[in-house]
Formats: sequence, structure tokens, C-alpha cells
Amino acid sequence: MKNKAAFLTVKDHSVSGEQFEIIQNSEYGFLETTPQPSSEKLPDYYQSEDYISHTDSKRNLFEKAYHIVRSISLKKKLNLINSYSSQEKNLLDVGCGTGDFLEIAQQNNWHVTGIEPNEKARNIANKKTNNAVFKTDQLLKFEPNSFDVITLWHVLEHLPNIEDHISVFKKLLKPKGTLVIAVPNYKSYDAKHYKQFWAAYDVPRHLWHFNKASISKLVSKQSFKVQKVKPMWFDSFYVSMLSEKYKSGKMNPIKGFCIGLLSNLKAISTKEASSLIYVIKNS
Repeated sequence: MKNKAAFLTVKDHSVSGEQFEIIQNSEYGFLETTPQPSSEKLPDYYQSEDYISHTDSKRNLFEKAYHIVRSISLKKKLNLINSYSSQEKNLLDVGCGTGDFLEIAQQNNWHVTGIEPNEKARNIANKKTNNAVFKTDQLLKFEPNSFDVITLWHVLEHLPNIEDHISVFKKLLKPKGTLVIAVPNYKSYDAKHYKQFWAAYDVPRHLWHFNKASISKLVSKQSFKVQKVKPMWFDSFYVSMLSEKYKSGKMNPIKGFCIGLLSNLKAISTKEASSLIYVIKNS
């Protein structure tokens, strides 16, 4: 990808302590992490017990709160995909982590399939879903037009070769199928407030950083159209509290909560919530 300009320098706060540049891509409008780790080295940056989506950890109040919020979010996610289900109800969840979303979907009569590159998380997910979760290379082995709904909950920002992945999703979705993508929004108030300490930059695990215009441009290349954009209200609190830790070196939950609340209040008018869900329709 060409036409890049410097945007911000951000530290990997959770694993390596390394510095990465975030650069602007003028073709799509998203931001890119550079240098991007090689496919061989990238898994090393996920080797942390703090990476909750891979461990199911509940070691402290922060992680317990995360799981409480996640249980509420799972029901909202289920309601969302139920509104786009067909008679077959075939679901693919890419980057499914420890499989909680697939589990609740399966309990509600969806035929579920998951993709998860992390072996530890994949093993946990398979215990919850009767072995419905596969390695990443399985994406290229599915039959075309196999799925009614494909979901990526905070996953697109992790995927290398992003244009190739969008092309694969296009191939796997049925005509009139639905692609659901949830990603952080670098145009939100909390992102602007915390700048290089904004936890949702999460370099280098997050390779890309999106706003609304960039998602629309990216998916339109495959004749997808963004039908609806929905806020994820809880994310601002989680991200702001973690950002406070990165900024000050210690947890400051009250201040983080206040910034998260302010971000949500501003998003009511700006429509720029900390994280956004994009409901994207196949042509």
C-alpha cells in the first residue's frame, strides 16, 4: 500500500515494550502499524496472561468485570445475528478466541464454525463447541457461499493481508449474506484524549486502525455495502481504564470510568463511539 504519512508513535505496553510507528494510508484512510511483525514473530506478541480473550482469566477485579460485561455483550451479539439469520443459520466466527460467542450461538440453534490461530484458545473453544473451531488455513478450504453470517469481533485489526481476507469473506458468504465487523474507532473521544496511550492501538497486535470512512472504502472493493453502524458502549470504559494504566503506570478506575463515560456522551451526538459494529451486506 502506498501514500503513507506519519501519524503517531506508540509503545507496546502489554508484552514487548517496543515502539511502533502508526502511519496514515491515504488510499483507504485507515492507520497502519509499522513495522509489522513477520508471520513467524507475530505470535510472540500474544504470549501474555494479560491477553484475556486467549486465557479466560479471572485473576482480579478488572478481569472479572471484563467477563461480566462480556456475558452481557454476548446476548447483544446473539440478538444482532438472529436478526440476519436464514433458515440454515450457518455462522462463521473468525478469531473466535475461547469460543464463548460460538457457544451461545450453538445453544440457540446456529450451525457454528470458528477460526482461531492461537492453539491454547482454540483448544478451550473446541471444548465448548464440540470441535467446531479450526486453524486459520481452514478459511481457504470452505466451500464458496457456505455461510449466512460471518462475524469478526475485534479481529479485523489483527489480520495481515487485509484485502485478501475481505476477498475470502466475500467468497464464503452467501448472496445477501451478512458480514459483521467490530473494531476500535480512532476518531472517538477517548482515542483523541489518550493519544499514544490509547489502549485500543494495542501495537503491534493491532496491525490496522479504522474509522467509518475507511471501513466503507475497504469493503466496497468487494462490492460490500455498510448497511448499519452500531456503537459498543462498554468498550470505552474498558479501554479508558486500561489507557489510564498505560499513561500513569497504575490503575485509576475512577478517572478511566469518567473518561469512558464522557466519550460515550460525546458519541451520542458525534456517532464516534470507542468501538463500532459495522453490519455489512453482500450484494
